Amino acid sequence: MSKNQNSASQKPRISRHLKIVLTVLAVVVIGLAVAAEYALHHVEPIMRDRVVESLTNRFKSQVELGEFHVTFTQGVGVEGKNLSLHSSLYPDLPPQIVINQFSFHTGLFDLFRTPMHIGLVTLKGLTINLPPKTQRAAMPKAGKGSGKIKIFIDRIICDDAVLLMMTDNPRKVPLEFDIHALTLKRVGAHQPMHFKAQLVNPKPIGDIATEGNFGPWNADAPHNTHVDGKYSFTKADLSTTHGITGMLSSTGSYSGPLDTITVDGKTDTPDFSVDVSGHKVALHTDFHAIVDGTNGNTYLQPVRAHFLNTDVTAHGEVVRGPAGKGHDITLDVVINKGRIEDLLEIGAKTDPPVMTGTVRLKTKFNLPTGRDSVSRRLRLRGTFSVEDASFTNTKIQEKVDELSLRGQGKADEAKQLPQETDTIAQPLPEIPVTLQGTFSMANQNVALPDLEFKVPGADITLAGKYSLDGEQFDFAGHARFQSRVSGIVGGWKGMLLTPIDPFFAKHGAGTEVPIKITGTKSNPHFALNF
Repeated sequence: MSKNQNSASQKPRISRHLKIVLTVLAVVVIGLAVAAEYALHHVEPIMRDRVVESLTNRFKSQVELGEFHVTFTQGVGVEGKNLSLHSSLYPDLPPQIVINQFSFHTGLFDLFRTPMHIGLVTLKGLTINLPPKTQRAAMPKAGKGSGKIKIFIDRIICDDAVLLMMTDNPRKVPLEFDIHALTLKRVGAHQPMHFKAQLVNPKPIGDIATEGNFGPWNADAPHNTHVDGKYSFTKADLSTTHGITGMLSSTGSYSGPLDTITVDGKTDTPDFSVDVSGHKVALHTDFHAIVDGTNGNTYLQPVRAHFLNTDVTAHGEVVRGPAGKGHDITLDVVINKGRIEDLLEIGAKTDPPVMTGTVRLKTKFNLPTGRDSVSRRLRLRGTFSVEDASFTNTKIQEKVDELSLRGQGKADEAKQLPQETDTIAQPLPEIPVTLQGTFSMANQNVALPDLEFKVPGADITLAGKYSLDGEQFDFAGHARFQSRVSGIVGGWKGMLLTPIDPFFAKHGAGTEVPIKITGTKSNPHFALNF
């Protein structure tokens, strides 16, 4: 057979093979088309049901899902809108979780894994509503879910989320936290998930960065869900609280169920000041606190603060105010051994502070909510003592020194003290001053109902008040002197007064007279008050 005959016989054979191949390819293409058509019509509802079932079992909630679409580009792509989870425990409250948009991709073979594995889920417009604590306590348990969670997620990324802590008080508004960036890892059944978040604290306004673990989610009692981690609080502008200023920073750690989170941390405010004084001091605190993460209430156990040369210890609570804006602060404050000039540096406008000395203080501290400045809202009530005190105002100190010397019967020495008209100040004698009593403060005024003022030779009891700006002094009381009237006056005038000494010798004192102190810090007036 010739070469041309062989070629002719092979052509029909190749044509038949080509037809077979093309037919098979056509069948495959048709099969793929049928499969794709089947997938588009069946995988989408299957995926939708799997998402809804997993969320229902995970949060024991009624799930509502708006749009839901599946594509087969780069694996299996899912997009959805208007997803909300309504807790079966709180049907009358807003949805527990609302998501405006979500999307994720997974491999084709991952569809057949149990649980289905998803590498990354992206969320937009996430809102989390935590129900009021009182309603949580009153609601029955939901019981254990019967279904399995069929989806495991490696990571969830969400921008611009909102956490709302609901309240059952109609006068209060929900406590709102804006979360700029939130990342969740290891999102699956019956295990904690790792989180990393950046959010804005509502008041004082500042940036919080935190990282830790959350869960596993307790659907029967969300407030018992465990959380732990570390935080840093920076650029906290205290001026958003009317009446105080300073930039606060804080770091610490926390752990516990949502409604009793234990927090240990520290704060630093290098430029802390109160409006009534305007003086800036460096304030450092170390604190141990219990925080109810479902309503923002904080219980301090304790706070230890340090500024200048004074240490302060406080126990108490910071709870949300009745109007839902701001917090009521109630503290028990103790200063075991501080400096009175440090307290006056923060709380009084006078510069320098009118007095120096060692102070001991116990007080009830209350700062209610309101629009007024801190100094006007602040309420104090307690006891204090000041030892080894002296006055920085020369005029006042001269009067005190003279009072002491005359009270001891040293009138001649009192006459040698520098006078107001002296151009050269002479060294003042070291005369210790002691003060003690009870006090209360409100509306920038301090009331002292039983002030005891003691110097060698004189014991003075006063009742009155003064303003924190130093522009008002108004006190009245009694001065009891060791010496008699004749010794107080001294010289030939004192000799003339000897006959009246018995009339002023009362209650075991050489002399007792009524006195009053009025005027201002720059121009005080001391006088007998007959």
